[in-house]
Amino acid sequence: MAQQGDRESRTEEPTEKRILDEFEKGNIPISREASAFAFTLALLVITAFIANHFMKSAAFTLERLANDPSGILLRNSADAVSLFKALLWKIGAPLIPIWVVLLLAGLASTYLQYAPRIVFGRIQPDWNRISLVNGWHRIFGARGLADFFKGVCKLLSLGVVLWTVLRWQGTALTGTMSIDPDAVPELILMTAMRLLTVVCVVTVLLLAVDLFWVRLHWRRDIRMSKQEIKEELKELEGDPLRKARLRSLALDRQRKSMIAAVPRATLVVANPTHYAVALRYVREEGGAPLVLSKGKDLIALKIREIAERHSIPVIEDKALARSMYDSAEIDRPIPPEFYKAVAELIHILYAKKSRRTSAR
Repeated sequence: MAQQGDRESRTEEPTEKRILDEFEKGNIPISREASAFAFTLALLVITAFIANHFMKSAAFTLERLANDPSGILLRNSADAVSLFKALLWKIGAPLIPIWVVLLLAGLASTYLQYAPRIVFGRIQPDWNRISLVNGWHRIFGARGLADFFKGVCKLLSLGVVLWTVLRWQGTALTGTMSIDPDAVPELILMTAMRLLTVVCVVTVLLLAVDLFWVRLHWRRDIRMSKQEIKEELKELEGDPLRKARLRSLALDRQRKSMIAAVPRATLVVANPTHYAVALRYVREEGGAPLVLSKGKDLIALKIREIAERHSIPVIEDKALARSMYDSAEIDRPIPPEFYKAVAELIHILYAKKSRRTSAR
């Protein structure tokens, strides 16, 4: 009942993160019909391109063995082993392409759906898999019944199709009793190719339906509740309280860094009490004036206090201080629109300094 209630609460479509997490766990929608289609297609390829050569090679080997049995030496066990190895190679070598085609078909049926990956969690022992109760629910639950009906429908459809094809080929198969025996293998291959072609067509249709069915149920099984979506968003964006705390710490570090940089300033542009911007300009360093710190209200008063303590000129310009506070960035040159105004202030400072030097 608890599991049913939990499933009913999952009404939201899965997020991208949930889908990626399920992929990482190895929970991916795989259609079993893809393997059946790949196996059938492989058999069709083998029948069309390999089986004829294999049958001729095997027939030729057995014919030589039957026509000349006296040429076979079986004096001891070593001769028997040599004969067995020779026959195994003669008959087994043509089977290698068949095994290769079947292997490639099996790999393709999985790889073309999703890239294979190693998920250690899927191969670890899980006692729930050998639980009788869980096994009963898997077999006789909704999913088990759906798989049972799918299997019945597949068998019925294939049975009807094969019966139709065999009935259509009935006259040709009956006529094999009156034709040349050398033509029988070719007739059998042609009949097998027709059967496999029809089975491939039916399996493709079943595969399309099964892919839709499997992915639909997979997305339904990984649906999320509204609470799960909220927790995921909180995890992605971070806890608001923690983010506020980190932001406060970052601002505190920035304030301390700005206050510590004020003694290196050349001048401070200030609104009498509300805004203050500390600038550094040394002709030998080159470049535009650099913004060392800026602040408003209490921080502005602190900047002015430190500047006065270190005998740094404080120039009051309400409009310029407010504009630079809004536009300038810490540890960056002043914006170009302030070049002229700041240059005039620096020129005034250098002129005052030059007059004081001359007076001395």
